[in-house]
Amino acid sequence: MDSEKLNEQWARICAQVKSYQDVDASQVAAFFSRLEPQAMSDSFLMLTADNDFIKTWVEQHYIEAIVRALHDLTGVTYAVAIAVDPTQEQRKSAAANAMTAAPAPAATPTPASAPIPSPTPAPAPSPVPTPSPQAAPIAMAEPAPAAFVPAAAAPYTAPQWSEPAPQASEHPAASSTFEAPAHRTEESHEGAAGLNPLSSLTFANFVIGESNRMAYSMAVEVAESPGSLPLNPLFIYGKSGLGKTHLMRAIQNYIKETRPTLHTVYVDAQEFVSRYSEAGQAKDREKSSFKNFRTYYEQADVLLLDDVQHLQGKEQSINMLFQLFNTLTSQGKQVVLSADRAPKNIEVDERLKSRFYSGGAIDIQPPEVETKLGIVKSFAREHCRSAGLDSFTIPDDIQMYIAENSGSNIRELKGAVNTVIYRLIYSDRRDISIEEVRELLANHFTGGRSRSLSIEDIQREVEKFYKVTHNEIVGKSRSQSIVRPRQVAIYLCRRLLDLPYGDIGKRFNRDHSTAIHSSNCVEERLKTDRDTQEEIEILMKIISELD
Repeated sequence: MDSEKLNEQWARICAQVKSYQDVDASQVAAFFSRLEPQAMSDSFLMLTADNDFIKTWVEQHYIEAIVRALHDLTGVTYAVAIAVDPTQEQRKSAAANAMTAAPAPAATPTPASAPIPSPTPAPAPSPVPTPSPQAAPIAMAEPAPAAFVPAAAAPYTAPQWSEPAPQASEHPAASSTFEAPAHRTEESHEGAAGLNPLSSLTFANFVIGESNRMAYSMAVEVAESPGSLPLNPLFIYGKSGLGKTHLMRAIQNYIKETRPTLHTVYVDAQEFVSRYSEAGQAKDREKSSFKNFRTYYEQADVLLLDDVQHLQGKEQSINMLFQLFNTLTSQGKQVVLSADRAPKNIEVDERLKSRFYSGGAIDIQPPEVETKLGIVKSFAREHCRSAGLDSFTIPDDIQMYIAENSGSNIRELKGAVNTVIYRLIYSDRRDISIEEVRELLANHFTGGRSRSLSIEDIQREVEKFYKVTHNEIVGKSRSQSIVRPRQVAIYLCRRLLDLPYGDIGKRFNRDHSTAIHSSNCVEERLKTDRDTQEEIEILMKIISELD
């Protein structure tokens, strides 16, 4: 079978898999895009993946779905095998570069309904063995295997204090000795999935959408090749509750499973400051406490520092991080950081800020409705499975209501799902009306449409404030008297509604990048322009009274 025909058949197989109700179409799109068909015969399909992670994950979770799709399309039971081709990604990049360098010839359209040729029936071969569940990340929302439980790191042995103590402003209450942070950081951080065990925060149960696809891909690359350029350091930023901690823990858990000899250290910035301060206070009793603190982090092969924004104003801790950063990256060790804002908006030393940008910096945007719906479905399955309610489901219209009316915070989504499930269980029912859910969740969401606020509301108030028409604000005019209110309206939509830039841009007849530019322009003016500050303050007050 020639390559063009082979790719057509693979596209039909992918579409068939996506049509199944028991699979997540966004997960299929993300992982199957990393597969290439190599050969197909009467009852055999050969695929290649660009790395071991993709190969193992698809074998673990989608071999049966692929075999099912082939059987549904042909009536024949296929054997499916996957191999690793490390040159695959390079060839794709080269092909993409060639496409941009010269216009591609027009392709002959292929009818979507073209059937896969019916092969001559052949005896079904032995099925391809499926790897052990411990060989790959868990399926979406399933409990992690026991081997995934993070092991507590070895405790410190006390070296010697050799540098000035941190400033008093960074000191909490004194502790008697400086203890290793491993136990506290490995066991207590709640993370993006609420009360889920930390070991269950994996790539497999991270719901992928357009808002987080790039961050997810970069995190996978780091987990596959920790310490490799250009993604060292990797800096992930975005509002609270969008999945930053989930991705960081997924990196940690994947490395622990696939490279157990590497030492990974996860720590929240607030705890980093606290432990650094404790080391300083312990110096009179334990002369080696400070060196002990530093040695622990310098011995990490992978350092994951969460919520970096909490270092603001902590000059001694910032200086320590700067030293650790230089030591680790110069030795080819991986550093991953996260924050609730872009590196440029974190008030830290410029030397450190420039290092944040020296690798890969990527933001996670608020999820679009489709992604939120996927998250709702995932949480619902997880809750019901853990409670032994495998046959219990939340009605589809209720799931969509939660997705459409929630803000961007994923923790809120989970809380809403749990509330609805408990109501159904408590009342011993299998169904619930939209009106009941609306009343049940009336005070639950802090953002989204449940606040009775829409893009149209914001547009209308901005138009009245600046005395411009709706046609002008969504039109093509580039007059400063129109551009300014348009940018303010886009900025307010982004800030108040937690909607993706793409969704906001469409309502102003603009694309995703223009919406980002407009919002950034207002943010920059807010730093220095008093007129803009006053206008935004007045508009925020007007809009807040609409509720």
